[in-house]
Amino acid sequence: MYLYHFGLKELPFTLTPNTSYFYGLPSHRQALDVLLTALRSGEGFIKVTGEVGTGKTLICRKLLNELPEHFVTAYIPNPYLSPSELRRAVASELGVELSADADQQEFTRRIEQRIIEINHANKGVILIVDEAQALPVESLEALRLFTNLETESRKLLQVVLFGQPELDQKLALAELRQLKQRITFTYRLDCMTEDQLFHYAKHRMTVAGYRGGEAFNRRCCKLLFKASGGTPRIVNVLCHKALMLAYGEGENQVNKKHIKMAIKDTDSAQQISGSWFWYMAMAGALMLSGGLWFVYEQGMIS
Repeated sequence: MYLYHFGLKELPFTLTPNTSYFYGLPSHRQALDVLLTALRSGEGFIKVTGEVGTGKTLICRKLLNELPEHFVTAYIPNPYLSPSELRRAVASELGVELSADADQQEFTRRIEQRIIEINHANKGVILIVDEAQALPVESLEALRLFTNLETESRKLLQVVLFGQPELDQKLALAELRQLKQRITFTYRLDCMTEDQLFHYAKHRMTVAGYRGGEAFNRRCCKLLFKASGGTPRIVNVLCHKALMLAYGEGENQVNKKHIKMAIKDTDSAQQISGSWFWYMAMAGALMLSGGLWFVYEQGMIS
């Protein structure tokens, strides 16, 4: 690969959510602040939504790393589960042993007993569900019933839902109105701006060990932004391909040609047609010729 060529110790633009590459985009930082504030204040349900590839799973893992020690967490990464499967997954995360033939009542009783034990030890319990839009309606309702455990001052179980915008559509269903009313904090992730994209790419290259000049200059990042809309996952795909192309040509920096080729090779990217570049070039030429003609006319008049 291109690691040795660019002096990198690891690939900088993998799709694996690696918290060591967390850049702290304003949207991501604000989401973490909202989550930590809400959890410390004992809120029951908290929701974070964002389009595909905006960094929900990365924030989820960053949250797990930053939670104070007095929280016990249960993390459900693949939530396409029936109510009984969800209960078993939560029980496993909390260290609850259940018999193979345990019924719903035993499920609920044993999990509730474990949550009460944790709270008696002056610790809080947080259930974090990633890709929550995949939870069936019946499982979301089972999740709500878990949170009925509470004291006079706070909930004994707090739930954080990470999901795509489809989660909002699901929560708008009449049968989930009780759950929707319990969501006290919510945050929607934004995509990057063009300037944020430039610094994001530079940050990831630096973390990976790059010590050269600008591997991705402003002009390259402008193209990356147009093709990705500022979605981090698409940016990662395009940057990885562009670095491969630059390495293949023996170049020490990525140029616009490499970006254009990477865009053309990526289905998820917004394609920038050749006619668009031709139009921009023609527009620039016309503006230049118009300026020269104006100068010439002024010279003739004077």
